[in-house]
Parts: sequence; C-alpha cells; structure tokens
Amino acid sequence: MENVLDIRFCRALQVMIRLAVAAEGESAVLSSTRFAEELGTNPSLVRKLLVPLAAGGLVVSTKGRGGGAKLARPAEEITLAEIYRCAVGDKPLWASPDCEHVCETTANATRYFADLTAEAEQAVLASLGDRTLADSVREFRSIDAEPGGKASAE
Repeated sequence: MENVLDIRFCRALQVMIRLAVAAEGESAVLSSTRFAEELGTNPSLVRKLLVPLAAGGLVVSTKGRGGGAKLARPAEEITLAEIYRCAVGDKPLWASPDCEHVCETTANATRYFADLTAEAEQAVLASLGDRTLADSVREFRSIDAEPGGKASAE
C-alpha cells in the first residue's frame, strides 16, 4: 500500500489549539466527548489522537468522571514541530518507490527519493520548529478577524 499524506497532523494541531484556548480560560481540561462533538467525530478517535501527544509529553490525560486532556506545558513552550513528530511518528513525508533495477533511473530512484524526502522533511520540521502553539492560536484568531473569516479556535 502506498503512503499518502494524511490528516493526523492537522487533527493533532486542532486538538492542541483547542487545548491551548481552554488553558486560557474556561476549564483547562477537555473531555474526549467534548472534543468529538467539536471535531465532528467520535470520542474513540479523539482518544487515539491524544495517545501520541501524551506519549510525547505534550498532553496530560486523566481518566474517569471529570477527566480529560490538558496541555502538559504552556503553549508558548510547545512547537509545531513537536506536534508534527508526535502525530506522524517516523512515517516519511513521501514514500520512496521500490523499483526493479532495469536502468539508471530505476537503479537510483529509491535512494534519490529517500534523500529528497529527508531533505523536504527537514525543511518542514525547520519551518514548524520556528512556530509555537501560542503562535498558532494567535494566527487562528487573526483569521477570524479578517473580513469573511470563519475560522475559530473556540
């Protein structure tokens, strides 16, 4: 099966932005049921999204009545690169082709695409490493303030 870009980072970032907003006011702890309602999905999927974020030290989860998830550290101290790494793990940005070596192109394709993917991934991580979760919350809010803006972090 071919690797394709997926939505894990996007969903993980949505969860983290929502937790950052929650940490500013209301309750810092949000339940998987509440997340599911807001994301239009089911609580089980939300809990699966939270597992790598908790394993990466970005989120703290508590079980039981009144339980839920909250940020493990302030939003200013969490980079988007950390969220990305937790969400996608070691899955490469693109899949390298596995070709039968019948000519110069196919003989070098796997190595070439692996190197190209590593370079692109480093560029992505460098870009995401310069931005914090707090920056993302501010960016979401500025979208809402733009004429015709419909996005909201809350």
